[in-house]
Amino acid sequence: MTTEQTPKVFRLGEGAVVIDSTNYFPEVSRLSIQRKIWWLADRCRQTDEFIDIVPGMNNLTLFVKSNNRINYWLAQLGTLWLQAKEMSLSGRNVEIPLVYGGEFGPDLERLAKYHQLSCKEVVRRHSNGKYTVLFLGFQPGFPYLDGLDSSLFTPRLAVPRLSIPAGSVGIGGNQTGIYPASAPGGWQLIGRTNMPLFTPESIGSPTLVEPGDTVQFIPVTSLVFSAK
Repeated sequence: MTTEQTPKVFRLGEGAVVIDSTNYFPEVSRLSIQRKIWWLADRCRQTDEFIDIVPGMNNLTLFVKSNNRINYWLAQLGTLWLQAKEMSLSGRNVEIPLVYGGEFGPDLERLAKYHQLSCKEVVRRHSNGKYTVLFLGFQPGFPYLDGLDSSLFTPRLAVPRLSIPAGSVGIGGNQTGIYPASAPGGWQLIGRTNMPLFTPESIGSPTLVEPGDTVQFIPVTSLVFSAK
């Protein structure tokens, strides 16, 4: 595979088209690909042709207003991709206090043994990272973070948990992320924060972080949690 290959462009249902550039990974980093997705989404927002524009992990879904324009966009997206530049978003850096291990990170010890590391070393490597928010998905406000130390890449649990508390931080494959709300999940839980990730009643953005922001986890020894 070479980076000269074109991304996949296909129709989704009656009224949407998708451009999927995941075939560029791992030759090109996910962040570099995502920056082109951001550029492409921005270019499409400048038109008045879409009901919704939804960036995903190295892909973009466009819900087209008129079905008569579907074939146009199926042809146009590949051309736009060739013009796309890596767009940098003016994000903030958000520090998130995190209690690692214990009842808030029940998989930390097992994860450390899997990598033949101490728990302290896992915490050091995880908290040393500066993670870029690629996109939000799965739940409202759930950030998919790029930048996990490759020595911490860990398979998901063989059997997912039926309920994971809000604020839990986990590792799933080559990513780390934060659950904004209680939900089923299979990521390896290493800690928990009490910072709300999604507050729809807030004035302004309802999410703590947005694509382009960076996140740093700050180890702390205790937090006051409102719920377990």
